[in-house]
Amino acid sequence: MSTLDPRDVDLGKDLDLRKDLDATVRARRELGEDYDSALMDSFLEKVGQRIDDTVDRRVRRLLAERQMATARESRRPKPADSWTERYGFALLTLVLAIPLSSIAGALAGFSGMVVTWIGIVGVNAVQAVRQNPELFAGRRAPDRSAGDD
Repeated sequence: MSTLDPRDVDLGKDLDLRKDLDATVRARRELGEDYDSALMDSFLEKVGQRIDDTVDRRVRRLLAERQMATARESRRPKPADSWTERYGFALLTLVLAIPLSSIAGALAGFSGMVVTWIGIVGVNAVQAVRQNPELFAGRRAPDRSAGDD
């Protein structure tokens, strides 16, 4: 199984490498065994450079993909991390509910208090859904048509 990425294959460079190998073999035949070491070193240097170029391309591609993934992650809203972020708003609305209930009860009676508490519950529900969008998402009932024969 090959892990070669099709984007890494450059037929022009592969043909050049093949031509270099053929030239090295012909030069060895013509020059004799005295130049084997120099010819092989030259050819292996070209092969090493080809490998380095391929690795560099792969590393750059992987780094770019990770940077894109990091950029996408940073766009997502962060979940509430601290206790204050999670419950601070609810506590604040409950503290403010005391004077609001007193004012509504004094001015409009019981119906004013009901409207005030409906507003307090509504504001807290909106805040809870904003922090956790899946909170009120409908859950699908299990499919009972399959396997109950």
